Amino acid sequence: MTRALVVIDMQKGFDDLEFWGPTANPQCEQNVAALLRYAEIEGVPVVVVRHDSRSETSVLHPSAAGNALVDVVDLAAAALLITKSVNSAFYGDPDLHAWLQEQGIGELLICGIQTNMCVETTARMAGNLGYDTTVVWDATRTFDLDAEISGIGRVTRTAAEIMATSALVLQEGGFARIRTTAEIVGSERRVHDRSLR
Repeated sequence: MTRALVVIDMQKGFDDLEFWGPTANPQCEQNVAALLRYAEIEGVPVVVVRHDSRSETSVLHPSAAGNALVDVVDLAAAALLITKSVNSAFYGDPDLHAWLQEQGIGELLICGIQTNMCVETTARMAGNLGYDTTVVWDATRTFDLDAEISGIGRVTRTAAEIMATSALVLQEGGFARIRTTAEIVGSERRVHDRSLR
């Protein structure tokens, strides 16, 4: 098997909208669950990534209840757990790149939270490292952003706009292809069904 499913930061703390603000794509968790079912059926190894924030006030700090993974992510079914405190899963512990190389894995399906942060950063690095990388866009989500930026002024983007921009940059920058959950699960099911004939 040369494909792995990388599930990034599907943690309960991201449900705290008072902390993060408005979000997009409420179907994210159910789509991640569908990808996990697909991985189990097809024998695709699952890498679970968890963000352990260094900030003691963060809902993702290891001491916070929000650090826990959401219920659909079963660690017992994972081939590997990566913990990190930065955006890229490739800078976590244990070493993701080394593990993938040891397993002979050359293709990654990436999903999780946040689209434009840890998902995008991991996908960019995966592409640069030579992995055949797919971001399952509707199995990700993020949050609205609003900030004053020097030389630009006030910039406001909705979570949906940020998700679309992230998909555009990843695809047109050559880092990753963008697919939907239905495309991944459906295409694999058709291949599987044909092999049974």
